[in-house]
Amino acid sequence: MKKKLSFKQWAGAILVLLLFILLTLFLYGYFHEDSRFEKFAMQFFVYELSSNPINLHYTLTDPSVYGIDESSMTLPIYHAGQALENWDSIQETLSRLKKFHPERLSSSNQYTYILFTTYLENRKACAAYPYYEEPLSPVSGIQSELPVLLADYRLASTTDIQNYLSILSQIPSYLEGVLLYEREKIEYDLFMPDTAVDKVIEQCELLMNKDELEAGSHFLEITFAERLSKLVEQNTITAEQSRSYQEENKRLLTTVVAPAYDKMADELTLLKGSGCNDQGLCYHIDGRDYYQAYLRQTTGSYRTVPEIKSLLAKDFEQNYAALVALLRQYPALADSLSAEASPFPALTPEDMLSLLQTMISQDYPAIPAGVDQTPQCSVKYVDECLAPYSAPAFYLTPPLDNMRENTIYINRLDTAEGLSLFTTLAHEGYPGHLYQTIYSGHYLQASGASPLRRTLYYGGYIEGWAMYVELNSYDYACRLTKDARPETEALYQAGRLNRQIQLCLYSLLDIIIHYEGASFERVYQILSAFGFTQEESVRSIYEYIIAQPCNYLKYYLGYLEIEALKTQAETAWGDNFSLYRFHTFLLNNGPADYRTLGRLLKASRWSIPAA
Repeated sequence: MKKKLSFKQWAGAILVLLLFILLTLFLYGYFHEDSRFEKFAMQFFVYELSSNPINLHYTLTDPSVYGIDESSMTLPIYHAGQALENWDSIQETLSRLKKFHPERLSSSNQYTYILFTTYLENRKACAAYPYYEEPLSPVSGIQSELPVLLADYRLASTTDIQNYLSILSQIPSYLEGVLLYEREKIEYDLFMPDTAVDKVIEQCELLMNKDELEAGSHFLEITFAERLSKLVEQNTITAEQSRSYQEENKRLLTTVVAPAYDKMADELTLLKGSGCNDQGLCYHIDGRDYYQAYLRQTTGSYRTVPEIKSLLAKDFEQNYAALVALLRQYPALADSLSAEASPFPALTPEDMLSLLQTMISQDYPAIPAGVDQTPQCSVKYVDECLAPYSAPAFYLTPPLDNMRENTIYINRLDTAEGLSLFTTLAHEGYPGHLYQTIYSGHYLQASGASPLRRTLYYGGYIEGWAMYVELNSYDYACRLTKDARPETEALYQAGRLNRQIQLCLYSLLDIIIHYEGASFERVYQILSAFGFTQEESVRSIYEYIIAQPCNYLKYYLGYLEIEALKTQAETAWGDNFSLYRFHTFLLNNGPADYRTLGRLLKASRWSIPAA
């Protein structure tokens, strides 16, 4: 005899069934939302990389894995209204992004969502001022950066060679697009001042030196031949193919690229005098608003401009007082600083990098294990032709899918041997850009994070980190010096303080020039109080800041934000604080904006266990 279920039993069974259905729907929604978000993030990743074949080539060794056909890509062309289209595109992407429910995403995707949202919001804020961008900056413009990128363009196959030659053939239309944008800037009274025009014209003429091209001694000919010779050694191409490719490279450089640079110089000569402002951004319509937006995007700091100025002023006063106290105690240090004298041992760049890699192991986490866990680094020197327009040093980021080969360029014109080179290599190598890039790449790969995370650029974090470790490297330098006298330790301490004071002062000048409207005369007055009495030197500093707003702040404010986070961590973690733990936190969660990092530090689920 079958026993009938009671109403209570039926109700219980139905409740269990409903709970099961609800749980199923919840899990489906959870995983479906994750899947949709990851697909969306990947689409943006591919879209961003597909916009420029040079950037793509430096980012991926095998774009086909992501369905990208490198051979069919062309250089982006500037055109009328492009800047406004950029704003619309960002707004559309941001609107689509905000349709996701972050609470339904995994913790990793939640963090990607936060970073992606912040990144787009900051880009959107700057895109609202479409003609403030300056692609032909005399400091880091297209005209000088393009040859550098071409000189180190990776050649591993005949396809790479053909793509490289194709890029050369596209340079005239590419530069014509840039000139079109410059003409549009004139309509909005945003064309560059004459001093900047003169420098860009000079760069165009020197970078494509006709005598060197004719003699076959141009650096783009030499570097191309060197890369081809390696392919011949590897039997990737024949010697005959190498000669044919070199002939085509020379033809394109002399008949296509050089004339394009000549045309740009001629056009800029005609446009000279169209600039309406040779002072700070605040003298442009909405210039102060743009400066605030650009400052946030560039540095990742969410402090107001007055707050930033106050932070910098306090830091300057403290470091200046500390340096004065040191010089009073050790008067001979003044001469040592001005002469850049130091008892630092004579070491090769390779030896310095090796020592730094060893010395950081106590305070910095090891690079996560992976296929490329032993990165190689080549130290090269900037070609003499490029030296006047290049940074003192720079690190070329390796492709995301092959981080083994790394390159650091040293500019002999601006970087002295000894201590200066050591701290520079700490900035560019270990524990700076190279180490941070490799660590971040392996960590994100191991954690299964979206590849998009590795392409969202947070300059304030990247340069702030490099500045932070560069300043800390003075302690490493002191350890390497066998002279244990107190004067020697004081010399390294004074060297660090001098570096901080200089960068802090330039950062303050950036604000008072671009936000408060300080004239050259005012800047000269300020700098002369600190020993900068040569008008030419002051003029050079002033024009650099005019051409590169927020650049010094990217480095030094980024550094100060990291120091602020360290203070926050010391308070929050108490006895569990260590530099190792703090650095692990920064490396595992960055690059990011500093507001997000500050919030993560407070959230226990994002914290890093004590080492």
